[in-house]
Amino acid sequence: QVQLVESGGGLVQAGGSLRLSCAASGSGFKVNAMAWYRSAPGKQRELVATITRFGSTNYADSVKGRFTISRDNAKNTVYLQMSSLKPEDTAVYYCSADIAWGSTVNGYWGRGTQVTVSS
Repeated sequence: QVQLVESGGGLVQAGGSLRLSCAASGSGFKVNAMAWYRSAPGKQRELVATITRFGSTNYADSVKGRFTISRDNAKNTVYLQMSSLKPEDTAVYYCSADIAWGSTVNGYWGRGTQVTVSS
């Protein structure tokens, strides 16, 4: 069984920085693409950034130049470095991962971590 566990959320002032982490626990699998999403009250869940196993990245326009996604394949961990944070970045941030068990690939979600940016 695989679990994705996020950490690193919290309260920060506008203009500040936070680093989120998400680790996939377990063994016997390979982690393919990973991503960060966020969900703010009254809004649909938004894709923030994605990263392939080989390090190719994509970002939502709203975070380009401010957020950086990275990963450590040896640790099955994805990171989201968030800088120049704005109040509108306030949301619950979720990580997701496509995990391969042999030829079978399943998607997994973490439980989320709250990020609150005060003005």
